[in-house]
Amino acid sequence: MALFEPHPSPEREEFIGSDVTTRALSVTVVENDFVARVYENLAWVYDFTFGPALHWGRMQAIQRMAIQPGNHVLEVGVGTGINADLYPRDCAVTGIDLSESMLEKARERVFRKNVRNVRLLEMDAADLKFDDDSFDIVYAPYVISVVPDPVAVAREMRRVCRPGGRIVILNHFRSASPLGARLERLIAPFTLYLGFKSDLDLPAFLVQADLKPVSIEKVNLPRIWSLVTCRKE
Repeated sequence: MALFEPHPSPEREEFIGSDVTTRALSVTVVENDFVARVYENLAWVYDFTFGPALHWGRMQAIQRMAIQPGNHVLEVGVGTGINADLYPRDCAVTGIDLSESMLEKARERVFRKNVRNVRLLEMDAADLKFDDDSFDIVYAPYVISVVPDPVAVAREMRRVCRPGGRIVILNHFRSASPLGARLERLIAPFTLYLGFKSDLDLPAFLVQADLKPVSIEKVNLPRIWSLVTCRKE
């Protein structure tokens, strides 16, 4: 598959509907303090629970980025630094996270694996402390569905990405199946305690964040996770 192959799924028709711009992204509402508490609690078990199960999606995301020597990459929601040694060593990576416990684990990992091209910063993803057009690639792995304001985070990602750069989002989004979507809405308040919303609406999210996908792929097993690649125009 080419990096920017158009998404062939019937889901694409949802992007055209007039209700997409205004419909609710999720039935759940969270605050930063809640997110921080969840991930403080998950920090010590994250690698064992979400590490192996979601690893293939991480590998595919790195491939799709087509990182070139000297590229500057921003990872939004770096967590325990599980991606740190997946990046080529000839690029510069900045990883940010809101959870100090997660960052502590990430620092330990970077030191243990002698990864020298990754710097780690504590930062709110909805209020990035970087200049416009600072990065060649901005990547959010498994984080968009847990932040209080996914659209604000995506807009910040777009702002700090240089023109022509890539914005890559790896996440679970609401099923296109009516039955699956109904179930995901029902369980959404409970999945927050596992670290994510189960019912985030992809078409509404992309339209409201002013992101235009050039490819959308299903990844991991089961294939309920989406790898969304956008290019900043």
